[in-house]
Amino acid sequence: MQTHELAYHAAHPPLAIRRVEARVLSLTDAWMRVRWRIDGPDKLVVPSFAGKGRADNLWQTTCFELFMMPKDGTPGYSEFNLSPSERWAAYDFADYRDGMSQREFAREPDCTMRTGQSIAIFDASLPRSQMPEAPCAIGLAAVLEEEGGVKSYWALNHPKAEPDFHDPACFAACLARTRAA
Repeated sequence: MQTHELAYHAAHPPLAIRRVEARVLSLTDAWMRVRWRIDGPDKLVVPSFAGKGRADNLWQTTCFELFMMPKDGTPGYSEFNLSPSERWAAYDFADYRDGMSQREFAREPDCTMRTGQSIAIFDASLPRSQMPEAPCAIGLAAVLEEEGGVKSYWALNHPKAEPDFHDPACFAACLARTRAA
């Protein structure tokens, strides 16, 4: 599957991070595996381990986000927030930032973070049965906090003066329907 280079929002530049890439690693009937790679993570703030569990406001520190909008002509979409702490959140929206409800998850996502001197890797596996059906437009994004509270906002596109991962223009990648593996 294709690797997507994310861009930081011009109003919120990073401190030391040089590059962020994201990609869907695999999509089967059981799991969707997504990876974010960060170049230059030496000042990255990684949330402490908290154990699996649903939590709101994960975007207030380092957090990785996936948005999915089925290509059925409706304006609804889903948002998945994934933290290195292993906390997560999942929401459905009826329209752009409207009609938010919690998306039910019977099985929690698996999240792992590996940080080295020059790169950091965040992997997430989400249960397919609890996610929108492909084909979908998708948005891959990250909020990355660095030392001193510096936050940068990374996405496929930034069409507005302030970061807004919910903007449909940010759903710039496509997830095609695949055969079971």
